[in-house]
Amino acid sequence: MSKAEQRAQMINGTGFIAALDQSGGSTPKALALYGVEASDYSSEEEMFGEIQKMRARIILADDFTKDKVIGAILFERTLGEEIEGRKVADYLWSVKGIVPFLKIDKGLEEQANGVQMMKPIPGLAETLAKADGVFGTKERSVIHEANADGIAAVVAQQFDVAREVTDAGMVPIVEPEVNIHSATKAEAEDILKAEILKNLDQLAEGQDVMLKLTIPTKANLYDALADHPRVLRVVALSGGYSTEEACDLLGRNGKMIASFSRALTEGLSKQQSDAEFNAALGANIDKIYKASV
Repeated sequence: MSKAEQRAQMINGTGFIAALDQSGGSTPKALALYGVEASDYSSEEEMFGEIQKMRARIILADDFTKDKVIGAILFERTLGEEIEGRKVADYLWSVKGIVPFLKIDKGLEEQANGVQMMKPIPGLAETLAKADGVFGTKERSVIHEANADGIAAVVAQQFDVAREVTDAGMVPIVEPEVNIHSATKAEAEDILKAEILKNLDQLAEGQDVMLKLTIPTKANLYDALADHPRVLRVVALSGGYSTEEACDLLGRNGKMIASFSRALTEGLSKQQSDAEFNAALGANIDKIYKASV
């Protein structure tokens, strides 16, 4: 694995990052949308087996290539899984030329001060040390209101974790999501931008990050973040928007590329033939690619 090649792909690559990091909490919903009901599995083990089959089907699809998909975010459990006899992260990079990332957060705290902080991440150093072949991480918090104290706390926590990740020689994707249904979304985004800039300015050379943000209400709001010397790339989350809506909004932001989960898998079903599945996924990939470039 060449970190330099992967880094170059993250900075200059044309395309988007696929978010394939459905975790314990989000897996049942993702499976239900994919046509796998809770009655189809009887244990957590079987549930994760079903989501892994879905992920493998996506990764193996003809259109899932580095020509349009430059990176993919995985759930920690996925690192132990294999595709065609190779560990998933190795398969992504060695076979598909797609840069692997790892979701490291353990979920969210209860809401306070209009935000949800990340829960503690026990054993993070060990997780990073054994994440073979993984270029970077992703960690998510959520902002529900334009509460300056809450937003400052979320961003500070994100950058504390980011420093631990950069110390391990990896690139963190800092993800303070703003709830798309927030009544004060635009105001929250203005506060968030200022807090992120403040924290970016405190990073030392070599402490480079990526940012994963909700598509802003004001187009191109985050251009200054994309231009910051410590930022490799600013990527957008779909946040519950439909594929069509997410792509339309993203297309108005010239310095953001997609990192979509639900918008990528919209319309996919376990019951589809491989030809139908590949056609539906290919159409989503095309839309998201065009909005990203």
